[in-house]
Amino acid sequence: MPSAQDPFYVVKQEIQESIDKLKSTFHQWENTADVGERSSLSKEVLASCESIAWQVDELDKAISVAARDPSWYGIDEVEVENRRKWTSDARTQVNKAKRTVEAGKGSNNASLSGMHRELMRLPSSHQTTSNQYAAQDNDDFIESESDRQMLLIKKIKWGRVKTVAGSLNTDKDWKYSAQEFWVK
Repeated sequence: MPSAQDPFYVVKQEIQESIDKLKSTFHQWENTADVGERSSLSKEVLASCESIAWQVDELDKAISVAARDPSWYGIDEVEVENRRKWTSDARTQVNKAKRTVEAGKGSNNASLSGMHRELMRLPSSHQTTSNQYAAQDNDDFIESESDRQMLLIKKIKWGRVKTVAGSLNTDKDWKYSAQEFWVK
């Protein structure tokens, strides 16, 4: 039986406390209707998820080192597997909270409940960290392309406005200045 002084259990306890705090914040996020508070809680949940995921990854690395020669660390194969199961379960909890919050951004509370139930059915063990980063990179790319296209559309519209105004020779009577046009 492993000792209570085993560093694994010290780190596990710290991570579990972080997960418990994450669960509390996540439940607040689920139950709030205020958009500002929901946004703030979303950021807090996602930041906690990233931090906990990193801690679990580091703990997994330590478990892998111990798994090479468990007897040297005073543990057996069963204990190694129990530790791996705990980190897998912790990662699953964190990933479910993260995906639910990410899916809930911009959604109303009515559809959020349905999304939450659907996401809870998804096995998170099949989604690797690299897949999560790839999905985030894809979302970031789509968002930046959308912004770029909107800017291009505004430039085209502005060019048309200048052309029409030039042909009408009413440069001084424009309804919007260039500054106002870009803001609209």
